[in-house]
Amino acid sequence: MPIWIFRMATLAAFPLLTYTFIKQDWMTVLGGLLCGAIVVAGEVLFKRLRLIKIMIACTGLLMGYMLFVLISYGVVRFEHQEAINWWNTYAFKAEIALLVFGVLASIWKSRDLEGLSYKGHHLKIADITALMDGRIIDLCEINFLSGVIVLPVFVLDELNKMASSNDPLERARGRRGLDVATRLQELKEITVRVTNKNAKAPTMEERVVKLAKSLDAEVVTLDFNVNKAAVLQNVIALNIADLATALKPVVLPGESMSLFVMKEGKEKDQGVGYLDDGTMVVVEDGRRSIGKRVEVAVYSILQTSSCRMIFAKVK
Repeated sequence: MPIWIFRMATLAAFPLLTYTFIKQDWMTVLGGLLCGAIVVAGEVLFKRLRLIKIMIACTGLLMGYMLFVLISYGVVRFEHQEAINWWNTYAFKAEIALLVFGVLASIWKSRDLEGLSYKGHHLKIADITALMDGRIIDLCEINFLSGVIVLPVFVLDELNKMASSNDPLERARGRRGLDVATRLQELKEITVRVTNKNAKAPTMEERVVKLAKSLDAEVVTLDFNVNKAAVLQNVIALNIADLATALKPVVLPGESMSLFVMKEGKEKDQGVGYLDDGTMVVVEDGRRSIGKRVEVAVYSILQTSSCRMIFAKVK
């Protein structure tokens, strides 16, 4: 409420002051009202703009003025009378044009740095596999991922290309990735920024890792190739698949569990069941127990970077 009082007071004060102290006619009142409106518009604009945007605009203003000074110096040093006369005639207009050009150009180019005004591990670049998987949304909603999620434009372009593919599976993956990117931008729990910054590399995985390297950022992925490239570039990779594996219940050799044997295994007399988290359990001599819940004893565990398998025997 106080801000509206300030705005209304400004719109009323300027016409009153100009009418009282400058000239008592309607044109003066109209000019005062216009000045008040400019002040209010400036206040609203500066309130909505972030500080980095204002700083970038001021930098562009300074660059435009420096360009004007250099051109003016060059014209004077050129010592051509017609050019000097022309410059003296249009110098003010050229100065305004260069100042406006500097501000607009700086603001336009600042889109490349949107959300990336400073570097650090608070930036987390989501690659194409993280977007297609979708679990990144759950991690953001429970505040497990903090900072700023960065969506590179080249990743979104690749998802658009996949969404237009003739292959139904690839098209579905591309559309899911775009849906996840849209849902991320709607989340209130975390900040999401889209950046035009790019990195030159032959593959998509290397481009993501090099971009993260240049920003001192982290990569959110499910791709094992991104993990390997990140290790080579000394970049931190947050692999959602590794996180899911690490959070699976700990089962030690010698423990017993109740398991429903769903189907037969690849080897003779093997049966296969699954834990609640999806971990595969291969049961020796479990073929005859298919369709039944039996007590099994764990005797071996195979852990890889992508999955975990448990080997057990029927008790």
